[in-house]
Amino acid sequence: MANIQAERTLSSETVYSGSLISVRRDEVRLPNGRTTAREIVVHPDVVAMVPILPDNRIVFVRQYRKAVDRVLLEVPAGGIDPGETPEDAVRREMKEETGYGVGQMRRLAGFYTSPGFTTEFMYLYEVFDLAPGTATEENDELEVVTLNMDEAWSRVRAGEIADAKTLLALQFAGNLG
Repeated sequence: MANIQAERTLSSETVYSGSLISVRRDEVRLPNGRTTAREIVVHPDVVAMVPILPDNRIVFVRQYRKAVDRVLLEVPAGGIDPGETPEDAVRREMKEETGYGVGQMRRLAGFYTSPGFTTEFMYLYEVFDLAPGTATEENDELEVVTLNMDEAWSRVRAGEIADAKTLLALQFAGNLG
């Protein structure tokens, strides 16, 4: 196995700072001695949930995503607020986006969403023993949709489910038991 060496940061500058992300430009020295620039989107950690109902249907949310200019069907997800644990964020985000209260949860995985350009790290949880309620989300228009596994994979093939976190969540959900 090759001994891959880290790039050494020579300088770092924040070129944009917004309410959700910042963009950093790092000048780095590569292991071969050359220098280059890396543009990095700095994003807080996030959670995503595979909400399983007693009849094994999965709870999804349909929402418009401006970055891709279309409506997608996704598993619920959201940011971890300062001072929150990932588990606290799971409970809050489930209530906000779907209205469901979480009875139990189990961490399935953690992964970088796109490490080529962003620091975003996502915690993926299975949630169950759900108590129905009213969604409290104020900033996004969401529709709660429940599907069995066959219906979900049909939506993948149709292109309605097209984001990586939801595809990964479906893979995990198909292997739970």
